[in-house]
This record gives sequence, structure tokens and C-alpha cells, in this order.
Amino acid sequence: MAKKKGYERRTDPEKIQSQWHKLTGLHSREEWSAAIVRAATAAEIAANFSVRKEFASKGRFRSDFVNSLLRWANGLDGKMNRLLLPITKGTTHHRRFADVKKDAEEINQKRNAIVHQGEFCNADESAEVILRARLFIETVVRIYKPKFRLRDQK
Repeated sequence: MAKKKGYERRTDPEKIQSQWHKLTGLHSREEWSAAIVRAATAAEIAANFSVRKEFASKGRFRSDFVNSLLRWANGLDGKMNRLLLPITKGTTHHRRFADVKKDAEEINQKRNAIVHQGEFCNADESAEVILRARLFIETVVRIYKPKFRLRDQK
């Protein structure tokens, strides 16, 4: 039997899929709030992937520098507003990021309410955030990996 690749050794798209697999399991077990946090985590990893791809397309930046920017941007909202939208301004990718900005804001807001204020969510709220996260993730990852598709847990 092949040994499973450690999480830290996975690529960003592999990490996104791992988070998605976990969240669909949580959602099926009626762990609504936990599923939302995983959806937000997957969306943030998708933003990280996009930032890394954009910096790679602009030149040779050290990974520790790009990672420091990702930490500085702090969260999905920060990565969108401080990194992705500014770095793609005037490019063909900018419109796609602008199109999913509202989704990122809604995902981030609901995640923060759960994590920082202890909010509990119901099935409908969870389904809505997960749908927004799927749209966000697939839109931004497909800019760089056109065939990327999230797979739900069976």
C-alpha cells in the first residue's frame, strides 16, 4: 500500500482538496460551523496559490518573501485586497478576482463570526458558504490550473 503524502509536502491544490474532503465529511455529519471553517481555510489556500502564481509570473521572488506577504495580508480578505487585486490590476486575471471578491468577503465574515465570536451555524448557512467557497476556489485556481475541480467526499 502506498504511503499517503504528508500534508506539509502537498501542493496548494492538493491541500485545497484535502480541506474540501474534510469539510464535506463534516457537513454530512451536521457539523455546520466546522465545515464553514474548513471551507474558508480551503478558500484561503486557493488565494495563497494564486498569490504565489502571480509573484512567479512577475519575476523571481524568494518563497520566504512571498510567504511573509501571505502572513502579512492576514486572512482571505487581506489576501484579496492587499495582494491579489493590486498585483493583478491591469491584467486579464483582475476581472476574475474582482468577480469573486464578494464571495471572499462573505466566506471571511462567516468564518470570523464562528472563530472569533463563537457563532453557531445551521444547515442552510453552511450550504451557502460552502457553495460560495466552491465558486471562489474553482474560479481562482482554474486561472492557473484550468482543469481543477473540487471533489466531494463520497
